[in-house]
Amino acid sequence: MLSVTVLLLTALGFVKYRQVETAVHAAASFQPPPEAVTSIVAKQELWPATMSVIGTMEAVQGVTVSADLPGTVARIAFESGQTVHRGDVIVELDTRQERAQLAALEAQRDLAKVNYGRMQELVREGVISKMEYDQATAQQRQTEANVAEIKATIERKTIRAPFSGVLGIRKVNLGQYLAAGNPVVPLQALNPIYVDFGVPQQAAGQVRVGRNLRVTSEDLAGQTFNGRVTALDSIVDETTRNVQVQATLSNPQSKLKPGMFVQVELGFGASRQAITLPASAISFAPYGDSVFIITDLKDPKGQPYRGVRQQFVKVDGSRGDQVALVSGVNPGDEVVTSGVFKLRNGAAVTVNNKVQPGDNPAPKPQDS
Repeated sequence: MLSVTVLLLTALGFVKYRQVETAVHAAASFQPPPEAVTSIVAKQELWPATMSVIGTMEAVQGVTVSADLPGTVARIAFESGQTVHRGDVIVELDTRQERAQLAALEAQRDLAKVNYGRMQELVREGVISKMEYDQATAQQRQTEANVAEIKATIERKTIRAPFSGVLGIRKVNLGQYLAAGNPVVPLQALNPIYVDFGVPQQAAGQVRVGRNLRVTSEDLAGQTFNGRVTALDSIVDETTRNVQVQATLSNPQSKLKPGMFVQVELGFGASRQAITLPASAISFAPYGDSVFIITDLKDPKGQPYRGVRQQFVKVDGSRGDQVALVSGVNPGDEVVTSGVFKLRNGAAVTVNNKVQPGDNPAPKPQDS
C-alpha cells in the first residue's frame, strides 16, 4: 500500500509539473492582440501665422459718476441704461440754502460795487484817503469772489456726464442724502472699445502697434469684430511671463460690453507650410510631446507585423481640432489619431477608420 501510494503521488507530481511547464512556455510565447486605433496620413497644409488668445473687453472711458459735494437728491434726470452726451445733467442736489446765500452775497456785491464807484469819485477829488479807497476796492473784490464761490458750489451740486456714453443702473433715489463720493451711476463709453489680452514673452517681439486682429465671442455667434493693436505694456508679468497688449475695436451697436471674455485671433504676417494633425494624435507629457507612427516591424522571431514607433515632435500652435507640427513627422507618415494612451513603442495595432476624431480648424460644437 505504501509503495502504491508513493507511485501515485509521483505520477500526480509529474503530471502537474508538465502542466506548469506547458503554461510557462505558453506565457513566454504569448503575444497580446493588436490594439484597435484610427490613423491619418500626414500632409502639409498652409498654416496661418496667427495666435489665438483669450481677451477681456474694457471701456475706452469708464467711471462711476459720484457726488462731488454732500446734499439731498432733488431731481434725477436720467433712466438706467440711457445714452447720454457730455455735459448732460444726471442728478441735481438740493441747493435752496446755497441760492439763499447767493442772493445775500449778490446784494452785498452790488452795495460794494456802488461804494467802490463813489470812492473812485471821492479819491479823485481828494476827499478821502488812498487807504480808504484801497479798502473799498478790496471789499468789492471780496464780494465778487464770494458770489463766484457760491455759484461754483451750486454748479458742483448739479452732477453732469463727464463724457458721452451709456449709463448703467442708477444707485440713488429721490430724496436720498448723498455724502461726498457716494456713487450715482456707472457710465461707460462703448464705441470704440478696448480689448486687453496677454501674449507669451517669446511671441511679444512679433506683436507691433498697428497689427490687425479679429475678435469673436461665443455669446455673439457668427459675428466678427476687426481691430488694431494700439498699445503694448512696457513690462513682462512676473507671474505669467506674458506681455499685456491692448487693441481698439469699432463697436457701433454696443454689442461688446466691458468685462466680456472674447477670443482674439492675432495675425503675425505671412502663412507658412506645416504638418497638421488632429489634437488627439498628440501624446502630451512633461518630458516631451510625441506621436505614434504606424510602420512595418518585426518580432523577435523575425515575423513582420504592423506596429507603432513613438516619435517626439515639436508643436507650434493650434487651431480648432488641429495642431501644427514643425518637426518629427514627414508628409506621408501614417500617424495614430486615437487610442494613443494605450500604446507603447513597438506595440502591434490594427487600423479601423470607420469613426475618425475631429480634424476641423473651425469646429462648431452643437452644445456650445
